[in-house]
Amino acid sequence: MNLSTYRNNTAEAGKITFPILQCWNPLTKVATIAAQVEGKRVSCRISYAVLQKKFHASAEIPMLAITQNRPAIEIAARKLIENKVYEADGSIVIQYKDL
Repeated sequence: MNLSTYRNNTAEAGKITFPILQCWNPLTKVATIAAQVEGKRVSCRISYAVLQKKFHASAEIPMLAITQNRPAIEIAARKLIENKVYEADGSIVIQYKDL
């Protein structure tokens, strides 16, 4: 099973882009997609619990929910980034209420 994928996109200053970079952490049960914000990478995390509740993600292939619902997840991530709702480590956490 391919746990991560990557495609490089160039980011313009002030623009938020989402390169196709995503991974699954089976220990924490958290999916992460990347955002590129003013040349810096921001990790956008979403838990399996949220993926299951919102998108009916399967335990066997949780990243399928990310792939199938990526536009909605990116919109939620963009809003959190624009509103500067960062965690202490510089990442953002997408919750059910954000989707």
